[in-house]
Amino acid sequence: MTDTIRHRGPDDSGYYRDPWASLGFRRLAIIDVAGGHQPMANEDASLFIVFNGEIFNHAGLRPSLEQAGHRYTSRSDTETILHAYEQYGPECLLRLRGMFAFAIWDKHARKLFCARDRLGKKPFYYYWDGRTFAFASEIKALLEHPSISPQFEESLLPEYLAFGYLSEDRTLFRGIRKLMPGHHLTLDISTPSPQPEIRQYWEIPDPQPETRTDSSWISECRERLEQTVCMRLMSDVPLGMFLSGGLDSSAIAALMKRNFSGPVKTFAVGYREAEFSELSYARYVSQAIGTEHAEVVVGMEDFFNALPRLIWHEDEPIAWPSSVSLYFVSKLARAHVTVVLTGEGSDEMFGGYARYRFYAMNQRWLRLYRILPGAVRTAIRDQVATTSLLSSTLRRKLQHTFVGRGEDLESLYLDNFYSAFSAAQQRALFKNLPPASPYANFRRYWDSKPELAALPRLLFADQKTYLIELLMKQDQMSMATSIESRVPFLDHEFVEFSTRVPQHMKLRHGEGKYIVKKAVEGLVPREIIYRKKMGFPTPLRQWLRDPRAGRLFQIMRAKDGLLASYIDPAALDKLLHLQVSGREDATDRVWRLLTLQLWGDMFLTGKRAERWEGVMAAARPSV
Repeated sequence: MTDTIRHRGPDDSGYYRDPWASLGFRRLAIIDVAGGHQPMANEDASLFIVFNGEIFNHAGLRPSLEQAGHRYTSRSDTETILHAYEQYGPECLLRLRGMFAFAIWDKHARKLFCARDRLGKKPFYYYWDGRTFAFASEIKALLEHPSISPQFEESLLPEYLAFGYLSEDRTLFRGIRKLMPGHHLTLDISTPSPQPEIRQYWEIPDPQPETRTDSSWISECRERLEQTVCMRLMSDVPLGMFLSGGLDSSAIAALMKRNFSGPVKTFAVGYREAEFSELSYARYVSQAIGTEHAEVVVGMEDFFNALPRLIWHEDEPIAWPSSVSLYFVSKLARAHVTVVLTGEGSDEMFGGYARYRFYAMNQRWLRLYRILPGAVRTAIRDQVATTSLLSSTLRRKLQHTFVGRGEDLESLYLDNFYSAFSAAQQRALFKNLPPASPYANFRRYWDSKPELAALPRLLFADQKTYLIELLMKQDQMSMATSIESRVPFLDHEFVEFSTRVPQHMKLRHGEGKYIVKKAVEGLVPREIIYRKKMGFPTPLRQWLRDPRAGRLFQIMRAKDGLLASYIDPAALDKLLHLQVSGREDATDRVWRLLTLQLWGDMFLTGKRAERWEGVMAAARPSV
């Protein structure tokens, strides 16, 4: 099992075994390189821990633990978790500030305690069949256990097709679950009928209104952001920054430059298709703040040849093409550093995505539009979808507005901005599709906050669903190259601060992240702060219309592939024809199906060796 995830920890390995439990560990050495070997025991060797992540306040916790009588043998943050658990039990989690997934085995009590950080920056997967409990940082390690075999959880297909990921604790592997962020799990096998007991220890707070000046909010945001960046400079090995040339990564890189004694190394990724590349912005920021900069350029063959291997690394189908780009920039960075900082999280906390602005606009105009009778609105919506009197471009734009859509959350927000496959499109393509609602999990979080205004409800639901998947992507793609990524915006105290920030400081006059932009003025070039957000695009639509994509379509049509059991081949041919001909932009739908098919090849249909070296002619990325 540990050999399978050697990429997560190439520096060291360790094992513990007794009659009841076996622990294994692969180490990426970052803090106390010489003394942080795991599994690590406490003073009397009654407790053993395996831990993935970083505790950024571990040095501050140590003095009080030593005063309480705990004896340290290392400088490692791992040892602080162990002693904190001895001292405080599960309440120790409330004192930890960082990113973590860990398990502590109490050999005398025969009790296992497992925990995952508040926002889900580090993964924790587990399996329980009533006899065997197994856990790992990646699903592929669990599949090495003799009690576990890979089986497709087909009941989750509707949510996968809509979102590209699963926003609950189940995975596409039947019986394998993830411990959700902000939760801990206890398994006491000394009891007659043991069952895992899962409890939540932290939740994103509800907004708490405060009467303050705009300038005081902006000042506190800048101060807190600088503090959280400084905390994440803790390292005994070289560290750098993923720099896209956007607001968030540029702000963090600039704060690193101000607070780091050595040279700051930045890394960027782009495409040969210049209109999709942000490399020029990243270079401009690097020159403006004075970093040592490197970049990698990815082409179509680089991208698709890496895809099967990266699906294996991610364990489930890849939701977003940008995961592949993230892998290439991680690979570049690993030649220079072992730790990087990244800019994830700001959009989900401060309303940075355009979808928040468009949903607010649609809601505002919909209130006036409802003056028209419902039957009239329905007739107009049907005409927008089918009329030849409008250009295809105008028709597409209207179908994103209140004029061309239904008026509920599913249509106006989820189908509008998330879903690759609407319910009708799923039924047209798939045979015997499970009757589950693809939006049930998102709705659960949205419905849990009826007292909130629309923007904080959307932010909360996105933080509990979409953001968790983003963080998984960030972890798996960087760890595939043995590099650790840290996310300053998602320090839990900074997240708690964000919930107190009033709406007008997040979304103002149609501009998202207003407070962050104001907070970093003077730190980041103004033209970077206020440039149009690109959102890490990829040239996927063009690539899927390239003649070379024919090889990908052959793979999707394979009669011995996963899709063949579920999909109508004639409907698939029609979808691919619409994409290639340019009559319809089906890029997101084709991507969902392609990655699902390749996932099946890598884990279920025995084609891993055939796909491992890629699905197109061999090509090397330009560095």
